[in-house]
Amino acid sequence: MNNSKYKLNRLFIPVIAVLVLGLTSCQSYKHLSSTPQVDTDGIIRDVNNEDSTTIANIPWENYFTDSKLQTLITEGLSNNINLQVAITRIKQAEASLSMATGNRLPSLSAGFQIDHTRTSNGTNGRDILGYTSNQNSLGFSASWEIDLWGKLNSKSKAQYANYLSSYEYKNLIQSELIASISKAYYNLLALDKQLQVTKETIVLLQESAETIVALKEAGQQNAAAVEQSYALLYSTQLSVPALESQIREQENAICILLGRKLGPVERSSIENQTVNTDLKVGVPAQLLSNRPDVKQAELSVLAAYATTDAAKASFYPSLAITSASFGLAAGDFSNFFKPENLAANIVAGLTQPIFNKRQLKGNLEIAKAQQEAALLTFRNTVLEAGQEVSDILYGYESSLKKNEYREKQITSLSNAVNYSKDLLIAGEAIYTEVLSAEQNLLSAQLNQVNDKLEQLIYGVNLYKALGGGIQRTNK
Repeated sequence: MNNSKYKLNRLFIPVIAVLVLGLTSCQSYKHLSSTPQVDTDGIIRDVNNEDSTTIANIPWENYFTDSKLQTLITEGLSNNINLQVAITRIKQAEASLSMATGNRLPSLSAGFQIDHTRTSNGTNGRDILGYTSNQNSLGFSASWEIDLWGKLNSKSKAQYANYLSSYEYKNLIQSELIASISKAYYNLLALDKQLQVTKETIVLLQESAETIVALKEAGQQNAAAVEQSYALLYSTQLSVPALESQIREQENAICILLGRKLGPVERSSIENQTVNTDLKVGVPAQLLSNRPDVKQAELSVLAAYATTDAAKASFYPSLAITSASFGLAAGDFSNFFKPENLAANIVAGLTQPIFNKRQLKGNLEIAKAQQEAALLTFRNTVLEAGQEVSDILYGYESSLKKNEYREKQITSLSNAVNYSKDLLIAGEAIYTEVLSAEQNLLSAQLNQVNDKLEQLIYGVNLYKALGGGIQRTNK
């Protein structure tokens, strides 16, 4: 009995030593390489802020103050199909990460085996299949590749980067969803206002046509003037069905974003929307930490670094326990569980690649090229992010400059309509002057609605471009 224990101890001392060596070589797969360096100075044209305050840090519930819009965004975040698909990608990445992490651990299995053998004994055919032997075994078996050089750990790091990237993809979809719902909502409000302005203009055009009819009957206007006034009325009325159709299509588009069946959308009015004139963008470097697409590109670089490390480690010797077992083994079941029937076995090997048809070198070259491509893509993504913010800021500021002139234009055109009507009645103006003034006024009023819509859309686009609409957590 004591001799048996001594032999087992001698057997497992080197096994324990190997396990300790393997465990000490393991590193945390969550320890990724540092962020790749990229120059962010000046990437947002004509913006040299030192103030780190940015609208991207404002929760969407506070940035979008319309309660009806808040309700729609909440519904979209719960039911949008694309966002749900993004969440399933996180689950897939999590499973892949779990598998990669598990590869660094030993595999362990339990089993029971009966080995029954019959052979011939003797010569000249005597005792054919007359000799039998039995071996019954019960126990555990394990195998393990010891990660001496960090190859498996590097693969785990790559999968961890992909796992984090799946969260950034979900953040990207969420940010785009919030922006899409908001822009569709503002478009709907603008269409409502355009329809309202058009219907109000139709009433005024009907009154104008009736006035010209009365002047014709009084001999002050001719039939051409009457027909021209009615033609303008009919032309304006023709735009109503088109606007109503656009409103219905916009409602349907919002329903799809919300993941609901098609139907009406509860909303307020564009007059209740406030254009934010204090849009803080923070410092350019914040684009690296806030924008999901930039974070995805960064994580692709880190995954490429880890893949390259794994390819380098493949050149070094690999130590693997190909078979290790411990259990009971005996020829029969009588006294099967006695200590003297304990059995242990271990098979380990150290393998050094020598000739592999350039596969290892080719894999390393591919990994290095992919790493370079990922780094270039990351830098380009940062530049494009800066361009997007720059374009939005300049367009937004240009749009705001139109407000004062648009208001003056509408005031002048309103006066022109009133004055031309008075002059027409007094016989000092022709009907075409009235029709032109009314046409120009309607166009200016519709453009004023478009101006406000444009500025609201700029506010949404800048919020998204800076990485707004998501709340980050540490993974």
